[in-house]
Amino acid sequence: MDVAVILAAGEGTRMKSKTPKILHKLCGKEMIKYVIETAKNAGIEKTILILGHNEERVKQVFDEEHLLFEKQPIYEGAPYGTGFAVMQSKKHIEDDDTVVILSGDVPLIKEKTLRSLIAFHKLEKNAVSILTAELEHPYGYGRIIRNSDSSVEGIVEEKDATDAQKTIKEINSGIYCFEGKALIYALEHLKTDNAQKEYYLTDAVAILKQINRKAGGFKTEDSSEISGVNNRLQLSQLQKIKRNQINEKHMLNGVTILDPDHTYIDDEVIIHKDVTIFPNSYLEGSTLIGEDSVIGPDTRISNSSIGNNVKVEYSNVLDSIIGNHTSVGPYAYLRPASELGEYVKIGDFVEVKNTKIGNYSKASHLAYLGDGDVGENVNIGCGVIFANYNGQTKNITKIGNNAFIGSNSNLIAPIIIEEGAYVASGSTITENVEKNALAIARARQVNKNNWKKECK
Repeated sequence: MDVAVILAAGEGTRMKSKTPKILHKLCGKEMIKYVIETAKNAGIEKTILILGHNEERVKQVFDEEHLLFEKQPIYEGAPYGTGFAVMQSKKHIEDDDTVVILSGDVPLIKEKTLRSLIAFHKLEKNAVSILTAELEHPYGYGRIIRNSDSSVEGIVEEKDATDAQKTIKEINSGIYCFEGKALIYALEHLKTDNAQKEYYLTDAVAILKQINRKAGGFKTEDSSEISGVNNRLQLSQLQKIKRNQINEKHMLNGVTILDPDHTYIDDEVIIHKDVTIFPNSYLEGSTLIGEDSVIGPDTRISNSSIGNNVKVEYSNVLDSIIGNHTSVGPYAYLRPASELGEYVKIGDFVEVKNTKIGNYSKASHLAYLGDGDVGENVNIGCGVIFANYNGQTKNITKIGNNAFIGSNSNLIAPIIIEEGAYVASGSTITENVEKNALAIARARQVNKNNWKKECK
């Protein structure tokens, strides 16, 4: 069986955050999720997460049945180190398993690379295979020492390397593939005779070489895959790499992104072909964008479903649904639980919250529609307010098909405006309006002639 052991016990103190490092998000998703999903997509059947102080916080994020959790013991004087963390997985590992060691803070590792590493490991019949990469400036990394037959002789850390060894550009990524039996043997023979008094997994290579077991190195051509996160600066650097990858994927799938450097799309967003995205657009969470839609500029859409041939510009859309051929903006605000039908128009400075709006209805400007149910072909004039809150409860405004709500009207919920009814401009409506009726709720106009002269 192929098994993944993901090291995720680090406190991440350099992140300077209350949030565990591996739960910091990269393009909308916790970085540890990338590692777990990549392992699963690479065909690995069992995944073990090694946790520490962050155990409860991390477990709250996951409900996958295939995950196993082990907590690294925490006590004063504990040896710690990568080897100590992997030791916690021993009870889940069989002799004939193939075990891949991954880091929860190295989120850009690719499925293809993991598959290739595992295939290389099995083909070469190695006891351990190390994923390596070449860096132009390898300072700080352990160097890979190879034999004349290209097998790995060992890993030399920067502080122990000779001047000649420091010129080597091939480095250890910290990602390994072990034969199960060899890993268990190596873990049982790790020692803490080093400056940090810790168990180092890198020592496993030398331990296995001592019993004439073979070590190999598989080199990835993309060094960004093995980049880790220790602080927020590094997180931002990986964010840029991942964002570019996401944008490239969508463009190759038929999406026009006018300025990829200023377009921000989360990993789980789905975009269909022939969509055009203008600059400074943010597509977040589990958003879906239908064909032929135009998004932006300066638009944020989060956890929302956008239909085909929709236009959203200079607007915010949160946790909402927009039907086909609908137009939103500029400067509109769709708050959670809003649902717009087809051919709807929500214009400038209109705010919609927890309201369903039927096909062909429109609120072209300067309105607040909160907690409502609006039928089809309804016209909502400028300055209309759904007065939905009485200080204690939120109440519903219901408007039937083909109704007309005149400008600057206040609808005091709970209230029903029935089908075909009219509300005269400037009215404050407190009672239901019957079908096809006209409601007028304003004082009669009185003009006082010569008023200005008399006042003087």
